[in-house]
Amino acid sequence: MNRLRLVLLAVGGTGLAALLVAACLGLPGFGGRSHPYGARAVHASLTRHTANTIASVNFDQRAYDTLGEMSILFAAVLGCVVLLRQARDEHRAQPQPAEVARPVRRYALIVLPVALVTGLYVVAHGQLSPGGGFQGGVVAATALHLLYLGADYRALERVRPLAVFETSDALAVSTYLVLGAAGVLAGTSFLANTLLPYGTFNTLSSGGTVPLLNAAVGMEVASAVVVLLANFLDQAVEIEEEHGS
Repeated sequence: MNRLRLVLLAVGGTGLAALLVAACLGLPGFGGRSHPYGARAVHASLTRHTANTIASVNFDQRAYDTLGEMSILFAAVLGCVVLLRQARDEHRAQPQPAEVARPVRRYALIVLPVALVTGLYVVAHGQLSPGGGFQGGVVAATALHLLYLGADYRALERVRPLAVFETSDALAVSTYLVLGAAGVLAGTSFLANTLLPYGTFNTLSSGGTVPLLNAAVGMEVASAVVVLLANFLDQAVEIEEEHGS
């Protein structure tokens, strides 16, 4: 049986290696003047009034791929929630206050609102400048956890009720799907950027559906990271075995 597995692995690996070599041989020369994909991506982003070409690729030209990436994160967090749920032989203990140096506490409390606003800004301006829903969502979620250093674990629990963030995570994924289905109902295709006017170039309302999809991703990523960290922190801080720690 082990030999058969090795044979199957060798056959599959050889086929994959052959495809990769063939793909690399077909690539244009490095440093050349021909950049067909880049030229088309920039042209499409300018045509649809999206100043950030990367955002145009992620939420317009390849919005279906972004749906897959967001679904992977959603499924990963869902799996962690199921696996890390409190078992029958476990109970919750009162968390002990962490000993954090006062300068660290002060710095965390000062940086928290700045980091939170920065994360929201990165999400809101994703179609205009570098960044977007993925990056801004992680920054915003991380900002909330500075309260763990600046105050204590109970304070963090009060500002991140898990039920709210779990619901917002699901709503964000559903919003992305609804926006995609709206294109089908409008007679075009799934996730086609044809529902809204493209607006004035380099403004918050430009880009058609790009800002909406970007905001949905930002909401999903921020909520997913908060839920994920909450489950890990619960295991480390509160969850204990019934007989022993």
